[in-house]
Amino acid sequence: MNQPKARTIIALLAVLVVVAVAYFAAIVVIARHTTKPDPQITAYAHGKSVSVNPFLYCNLEVSKDRLALGKCNSTQSISDLDVPPGSTVQISLPKEVADAPWEMLIGYRLPNNKADAEVLTYKQPWRLSGKPERDQDRKYDKPLTLTIKTPPTEHVRLAIMELHLPIPARDENGNEGVISRGIWALHTPAFDPALFS
Repeated sequence: MNQPKARTIIALLAVLVVVAVAYFAAIVVIARHTTKPDPQITAYAHGKSVSVNPFLYCNLEVSKDRLALGKCNSTQSISDLDVPPGSTVQISLPKEVADAPWEMLIGYRLPNNKADAEVLTYKQPWRLSGKPERDQDRKYDKPLTLTIKTPPTEHVRLAIMELHLPIPARDENGNEGVISRGIWALHTPAFDPALFS
């Protein structure tokens, strides 16, 4: 009487092991095919925070002697944030963005429907923070947070901030240039597409 029970228990255990192995294999297959979400940056100013999804983001594929764009996701997402004059904007970067060469275009709306812009780069990440001494300190080389002070005058309004991940490129004719493999866009109420196109 005990032997059939032992065989039944062993058979049930074998079935459970097979089911567990199949379940584990399914999880591994699903995990391999799950895509990692595109990196977001976060902008904070005047007590408000906004998550900025990429307008465009392409993975890089590295082969023996080439760097190429992989899968690209073009959401054309633009985030909005009100930044009053004299406010400080803090931009939080994920590590994969902070570790890459990046450029940030910062556009201002001036009186009489004029525009002005400056570019902040990974080479001098603290240039617009009011703390230029940090540019000389190696421990601040790749900050995860950027601080940008805006002009304290009502006549110069922050309108647009665009973070780009530029990479060198060559077209089929051999012409060399730079393209962006990632773009994050942030507009304020002062943005006018006619001024920043």
